[in-house]
Amino acid sequence: MSPETHESEWAKNMIKAEENQLAAPAPEQLSQLAPQVFEDTVSHTAERDHFATDHLLADLKERAISSGVVTMVAQGAQFALTLVATMVLARLLTPQDFGLVAMVTTVIGFFRIFNDAGLSTATVQREGITHAQVSNLFWTNVTLGVTISLILAISAPGIAWFYQEPRLISITLALCITFLFTTSTVQHMALLKRQMRFKAIALIQVSSMAAGILTGIGMALLKFGSWSLVGMQLATPIVALFLTWSASRWRTRSLLNFGANLTASSFLWSLARGSDSLLIGRFYGSASLGLYSRAAALLNRPLEQAMGPLEAVFVPTFSRLQAQPERYRRIAFQVYDSMALGSFPFAGMLLALAHPLTLVVLGPKWESAAMIFAGFTLVALYTPIASVAGWLLSSQGRGRDYMVLSSISSSVTVLFFLVGLHFGPVGVAMSYSLSCLLVQLPVAYYIVGRRGPVTTSDLWSRFFRHSPLWGVVCGATWLIRTLVSNFAPAEQLLICAPVGLLAGGAFVCSYAPLRRAAMNLLTALQELLKSRGYLSSAK
Repeated sequence: MSPETHESEWAKNMIKAEENQLAAPAPEQLSQLAPQVFEDTVSHTAERDHFATDHLLADLKERAISSGVVTMVAQGAQFALTLVATMVLARLLTPQDFGLVAMVTTVIGFFRIFNDAGLSTATVQREGITHAQVSNLFWTNVTLGVTISLILAISAPGIAWFYQEPRLISITLALCITFLFTTSTVQHMALLKRQMRFKAIALIQVSSMAAGILTGIGMALLKFGSWSLVGMQLATPIVALFLTWSASRWRTRSLLNFGANLTASSFLWSLARGSDSLLIGRFYGSASLGLYSRAAALLNRPLEQAMGPLEAVFVPTFSRLQAQPERYRRIAFQVYDSMALGSFPFAGMLLALAHPLTLVVLGPKWESAAMIFAGFTLVALYTPIASVAGWLLSSQGRGRDYMVLSSISSSVTVLFFLVGLHFGPVGVAMSYSLSCLLVQLPVAYYIVGRRGPVTTSDLWSRFFRHSPLWGVVCGATWLIRTLVSNFAPAEQLLICAPVGLLAGGAFVCSYAPLRRAAMNLLTALQELLKSRGYLSSAK
């Protein structure tokens, strides 16, 4: 008998014994019970309140669509906040300010995955879970957070020595405590996702981000320099902790194998993905790293803000459909089509408008970052469709496959970073983009398609079905931009972006496979609006 089965049977026996012998215990009787028996009674009640998911299946499609709409609205708000923060802080601070903080956050990023340790996905993915299991996972997360904070604090002098920058010691000591806050919210947030309470999640994310941005801008106006960015990164998790604990009424008091695989996978990936900043900071200095980090953030922040919450929506959705392979497969295709219809034209426009967009968002002194940003734009095409593959692995509980995929992707990423390093920050960005499309995506599709309802050929057929859309939007936008290249950057954006979107829309309407995908998406949205009564009220 496995330890998990033993624990489950033991808990059931204890609960059953209590129900038989102590149906209505008096206070003096409760004080005589063994502490574990009382905890199991609390756990039994908590499971009914926080862990049951059967009630979600009746209207799962509606919940998934509604959750997606809420998530996208929240991401729109977060994108707007991020854009405002980027534009304001880029004008109040210098590239060196961003570079100093980026040096520390690069190292800290290697450990960020331990905030979660893969255990939140384990909580969401498992069909049945107990209070005791979630409690154990909570304390595992917190212990990891405390441990990593101490490791980073001890490593602060070494980080400053590596970069030859003594100011990094105090910055590292300040930022390392963020792990104490973030690890304390992991399981509470996972339970909100498990119950598909995405309105609460959206409120938490938008509010905490707004609080952090206001803190950073306020400190920048007061001339705190690089510490404005530190204050922003500290305020966000503190507010998120307060709001998450308020929204989730669960309180604390084996999934570990699956979580350990996700943790190891994500840790390897964070090491690989952060090595670019490490290498650029070491060989090209803080100013070059500041340019590189802002160009990368200009692309990655919107992607991260979109993909993280969407993962929170679709991993629970797919997980609830594990016993219905045909329905699982159908919804997976719809999700992929939705991601592709958004990401392919988006990536095409970004490449064509990289220069004016960088000048508008960051300002004239950041013009050197435009080429770096252009080198990253293919990542905007890759990330959403590759994320769908990751969601399929997570929802199927395939932790070992996730580990294999992450190991290969991490190795390829570092290799391509080293190849591009010779050509400077622009070379690193372009090399990474090529690795995503030429190596990492084929590997991901192969591993995902080996098992489960969705095959490798399914994924590739949809990729090639949508790929012309990228070329149409990029080509049309680029052509128009050559005609207005003497205009101001903002005017170029206002003229070229609508033309690119119109070209993409015309192509979708004229190309039958994409037209069907778009119609399916519209139909799903209409069903949601009808279920909410919005369409009938409009009539």
